[in-house]
Amino acid sequence: MLLILGGLPGVGKTAVAAGLARETGAVHLRIDSIEQALRNSGVDVSGPEGYAVAYAIAEDNLRLGRTVIADSVNPLEVTRSAWRSVAQRTGTRYVEVEVVCSDRAEHRRRVETRTADIAGHELPTWQQVCEREYEPWEAGIMVDTAGRHIESSVSALRGELDGL
Repeated sequence: MLLILGGLPGVGKTAVAAGLARETGAVHLRIDSIEQALRNSGVDVSGPEGYAVAYAIAEDNLRLGRTVIADSVNPLEVTRSAWRSVAQRTGTRYVEVEVVCSDRAEHRRRVETRTADIAGHELPTWQQVCEREYEPWEAGIMVDTAGRHIESSVSALRGELDGL
């Protein structure tokens, strides 16, 4: 299965993706890690480079029968469609999951107080998060992390996935 996660920076999608990967043994593909590794290698990452690498790695792992969790902002229909194409090319089921934080004050606090966990990675400011292009999405599952511990959000997602 391919789990296509998306959501604005700071909503908790990486924590949810990592928690789910730990519990299930799924492959966790994090765009931020891929893009930072490309930058560290001297590649100018100004477009879809990180996503293109992730699509290829996801496809390889799906062909091996692994579950893949794609962790990215995934802000545009073009990226969402590309993830679906990866699943279709491999004959794999996919589920789209939008992670949100419905409490705007909590979301802002998270963005303004978090620290980068990837060396060299520059986190967006609250203003950048608010101004980010993010097209509306009708994902099959929505996980709201507001007022919840990560374990609770992961459990809620697992419950939704088990019900499919």
